Amino acid sequence: MKQLYFIYFTIIGVLNLNAQEYYFPKANTSWEQKSPKIFNIKDALLKEVIDFAKANEYSGSRDLRIAILKGFEKEPFHQILGPTKKRGGPAGMILKNGYIVAQWGDIKRVDMTFSVTKSFLSTMAGLAEDEGLLSSTNDKVGDYVWDDTFKGSHNSKITWEHLLQQNSAWSGELWGGKDWADRPPSEGDIDDWKFAVSKEPGTVMEYNDVRVNVLAYALTQLWRKPMPIVLKDRIMDKIGASSTWRWYGYDHAWTEIDGLQMKSVTGGGHSGAGIFINAEDMARFGLLFLNDGKWKNDQLISSSWIKKATTSSTPNPNYGYMWWLNKKGDRHWEGLSENIYYAAGFGGNFIVIDKEHDLVVVTRWLEPSKIKEFMTIVNASF
Repeated sequence: MKQLYFIYFTIIGVLNLNAQEYYFPKANTSWEQKSPKIFNIKDALLKEVIDFAKANEYSGSRDLRIAILKGFEKEPFHQILGPTKKRGGPAGMILKNGYIVAQWGDIKRVDMTFSVTKSFLSTMAGLAEDEGLLSSTNDKVGDYVWDDTFKGSHNSKITWEHLLQQNSAWSGELWGGKDWADRPPSEGDIDDWKFAVSKEPGTVMEYNDVRVNVLAYALTQLWRKPMPIVLKDRIMDKIGASSTWRWYGYDHAWTEIDGLQMKSVTGGGHSGAGIFINAEDMARFGLLFLNDGKWKNDQLISSSWIKKATTSSTPNPNYGYMWWLNKKGDRHWEGLSENIYYAAGFGGNFIVIDKEHDLVVVTRWLEPSKIKEFMTIVNASF
């Protein structure tokens, strides 16, 4: 009889943990952990996940100046323009219902996060729309930023959505970076790239950091504040993030607004800069999105924005508003939920949101080509 009661209450406990609201860790306290078995997760497979992450460390140099210069050596004029930092080893966390069920490496170490920054940047646009500073992402950016950045017959067509989906085809130069020199085609030479006819905005998705930095500049103009201040005040402080994260721009990327000099940040670490952050703070940001923009009882960013941000763009079904989507396409993770979306950065930095399993996965310095296999093992543990 005692054994029956034990089994009964164990089952009830498991059901309650799976049905209850998410756990949100307080600031400056230890993050609560739960045994994977409580959630009916196969502990042995989670250990396999950790072993896999450790065994498949990003193959590039731990000196990220070297890794960056080598990784983008085919780009003409490419150079380091902002801060960099030598990285640590593989690290990560797996959250179930907000509780840690697995972790590895130094999750408090601050490292560059590269293009994971883009998902933070797009959130600044979401906050602007929620605030009413931005009426619609379908508005033309030139109606808000009236300097020469969006002048001309081509750039004047560009909307906020085009910039957010990386299909703007913005043409020009910002902070010394030329749009055509960023990730040029594998064929042709400088003359071919420089004098190529610009594509129509909204038609082709092109991963391009110069154009992402144009979005960061435009949002700085829209908010009339530096983006790190907006992120800190509106998101990071409210989710209990540490004081150790930083968001940098290039050394010379200064603009004047209201008589004040402000740094215009970058959306990645392609030439240095971007967000430097630890795994725990990345996990907090992921948990906010897992809970549809709500932290405990505080709606920090609207669920309607998150829905838009994770909707496929027309040119690329795998890309939304600077979040990658696991839809049918070139980057589809076969066998995994198509509702998964994620932030991804150079060197194997990822924040993965799996709503169906109430899961947030943060992994750092994983060989990028291994992320699908990594997530397949995570999925198999359920």
